[in-house]
Amino acid sequence: MNSLQQIAAFAETAKHGSFAAAARETGSAPSTLAKAVGRLEERLGVKLFHRTTRQVSLTADGERLFHRCQRLLVEVDELQAEASGVRASPSGTLRIDMPIVLGRRLVMPLLARLAREHPELALDVRLQDGYVDLVKEGIDVAIRVGELADSTLVSRRIGAQAMVLVASPSYLAERGTPRRLEQLEAHDALVFRMPSTGKDRPWRLRRKGEDVELRPASRVRVNDGEGIVQAALLGQGLAQLPEYFVREELARGDLVEVLPGLRPAAIPISVVYPGARLVPQRVRVFLDALPKI
Repeated sequence: MNSLQQIAAFAETAKHGSFAAAARETGSAPSTLAKAVGRLEERLGVKLFHRTTRQVSLTADGERLFHRCQRLLVEVDELQAEASGVRASPSGTLRIDMPIVLGRRLVMPLLARLAREHPELALDVRLQDGYVDLVKEGIDVAIRVGELADSTLVSRRIGAQAMVLVASPSYLAERGTPRRLEQLEAHDALVFRMPSTGKDRPWRLRRKGEDVELRPASRVRVNDGEGIVQAALLGQGLAQLPEYFVREELARGDLVEVLPGLRPAAIPISVVYPGARLVPQRVRVFLDALPKI
């Protein structure tokens, strides 16, 4: 194997956690991959994996090499595609990570259209509310909500998430409609437990130009946005949710916005992807088609 093939063998093994799993994915023999990685370690003079009989894990040197070689391999694939004249036709697997409800309601219709327009394009869609390491997990592109902290990723803002405080008409008829911020303490709160941290997400409001953060006491905590919508529809209390979660329910009158004058500043929504001189065509076609949310 040449140097590039050795790096590819290393990257696939690191991604799948064992030579056997990487061999199944690539169609190679486990011994072939193990020998290639061994030769790479000899050539570099470092140990890349901690090895056991069943799996491997990256050493500190292996972690550094893995993060750096991912984009190299992507660019090699793109150069080969460009040389063969198929760059204009996206193919391969687009691996995308995005929040559950936003992905289901706003992005999945776009992906369905892209799949129809590009028959050689496959989709690997991961819906989850926690952040993942794009390079380590082999993700091409992700949709993220909130301020971005990772400067190693290329980002583009595609929209904003407005937060609304809502309740069902039946709950408000029984408990009354709060007219002032201070009256919220007397109401039942439905709280979202963030899957990434296990902590309750505070309510954020804005009064007279100043941000206000509340951590209401609650008998009901849910770690799924659609679950909180359902709890609000059932009259269990007040909930603060992204506006697109409840757009249809508000339009039908099944839910009512409470204290609309205290809406907080909208939260940015961005698309992010690992930086590279050449963006894979499967990613580019998605970025070009992605509308403002």
